[in-house]
Parts: sequence; C-alpha cells; structure tokens
Amino acid sequence: MIAIGFVIRRARWLTAEADHSLLRATVNLFYPCLIADTIIGNPALKNAGNLALPPLVGLGTCFLGFGLCWLGARAMRLSRGKEARTFVYSTGMYNYGYTAIPIIEAVFDKQTMGVLFTHNLGAEVSIWIGASLILAAVSPRREWRKILNAPVIAIIICVVLNFCGARTWLPDFSLRASHSLGQCAVPLALVLTGATYADFIAELHPRGGLHIATGACLLRNGILPLFFLAIAKWLPCSVELKHVIVVQAAMPAAMMPIIIAKHYNGDPKIALQVVLFTSIAAFATIPFWIRAGLAFIGV
Repeated sequence: MIAIGFVIRRARWLTAEADHSLLRATVNLFYPCLIADTIIGNPALKNAGNLALPPLVGLGTCFLGFGLCWLGARAMRLSRGKEARTFVYSTGMYNYGYTAIPIIEAVFDKQTMGVLFTHNLGAEVSIWIGASLILAAVSPRREWRKILNAPVIAIIICVVLNFCGARTWLPDFSLRASHSLGQCAVPLALVLTGATYADFIAELHPRGGLHIATGACLLRNGILPLFFLAIAKWLPCSVELKHVIVVQAAMPAAMMPIIIAKHYNGDPKIALQVVLFTSIAAFATIPFWIRAGLAFIGV
C-alpha cells in the first residue's frame, strides 16, 4: 500500500494539493470511526487496568526513546543544535499508529486493538510535548490544544459509551456505517505515507547522512526494542497490553516528525532520513522482533 502511494504520486494520480483534504478526512472521520468500531462493545476495555495503564505506557515508552536517543546523539557527537534535536525527536518517536494498527488488526484480536487505541493516547500526548520541549524548546502549555485532536476525543467518548453498554442500544445502521468508514482509515493512511515518501525522496542525500541513518537504525530497530520487550515481560499488565508493547517494540520511526520538524524549528531532512531508513530496515526487523518478543514474554 505504501508502494502504491509512492507510484500514484509519481504518476500524478494523487496530487500534493489533495493531501491536506485526505489527511483531514482520515484523521477527523475515518480514524474516529475505526476507533468507535473497535472500542464500543469491546469487553477488554471494561477492565480499569486496560484504561489507566496503557496511556502511561505509551507516554513512558516515548520518553524512554527520547532519553536513549539523546545519549545516542551525544555518542555520535552530533551538534547540540537543530541536527541533534531533530535526531532525538524523530528517532525516539515510534510509529504507533499507521504501521502498528494494520499489524495488530492482522495478527491479534479486537480486544488488543482497543487497548492499542488507549495506549496511543499517551503516545499522542508525547508527540506534541516532545515537539515543544525538544524541537522548539517551549512550554507544552502553549501547545495543549493540539493534543485534543479528533482521535483523542473519539477514544474518550467511545470508552464512556462502551461503559454505558452502547453496543446494545445504538442503532444498528450507525454501527454498520462506522465499521465501513473505519475500514478506510488504514489503507488511505498508508497510501498517503507512500505519497509523502515520494515528495521528500529527492531531498535525500545518503552520503551526507549515512551516520544519521546508521545511528537511527541501530537505536530504533536494534537497541530500543530490547527495552520495550523487558517492559512487556516484567510489567504486571493484561495480555492485550503485552501484545501492544511487543508490536510497538518493532515499530520504525513515526512519520509525523517530518511534518512537525518544519513547524518547530527542526530539520525535516534529518527527520526524513530517520523515518525512511528505519522504515526500510523495519521490513526485516518487524517480523523478527514480534516473533522473538512473543516467545520472550511467553503469551
């Protein structure tokens, strides 16, 4: 799907002018519908432990990534300016949505998918706090509105509806419509990801950024998963959350830092190098870490 997005951008079937509208529809309509379809009627999310702990894990693992990548940036002797800040932010932030959602949908059950969405509340908060503290060096209080986006609001509302037994009294046509619209979210997001790669690929300079690509892959695809799997093994939590942590351990760098770096005084070319090379490496490392992780945690 990512490759298809790349090809249709090159063929000019999907223009850059259309991206903003499609992204708004994906974030504000299709993802909330997928969230509603997953959470409403999900028995795993009536367990208080699956509501309180997953967001904390999402928040904590992101900041663990920032901390280890800061140490990595110092070991790589990156400058303390824009280059190092962008490297730390883009490598530390993993792809908790676009890549994780289709994998969990394919490998695990609906209960695990629901826990993923509550986990992503913490990751969503982290991506904006990290942008403020690491890239822009401003107070997160100035950016709090960006945390309250449509998917976050949808998760909160749907968790409440699930506790109220909404699956039994909501009209059936609304549930079917939500299911159908939600199925559009992941394919469209992946196609847009490929189109974004096509836009930025010309700006890539592999020779000048080889140390960035190597350091990012070593950290994101090699070292950080070990810490994630240790958390999944020894954290007292539900099986569903353990599965989510294992999948997130295998994730490449998130896509959003490429865009966010433009607006927060970062270096989008470094963010692109981090995202592109960790994503390429992830084709080999994702199956390995998920298999090894599930065997290690024993569930």
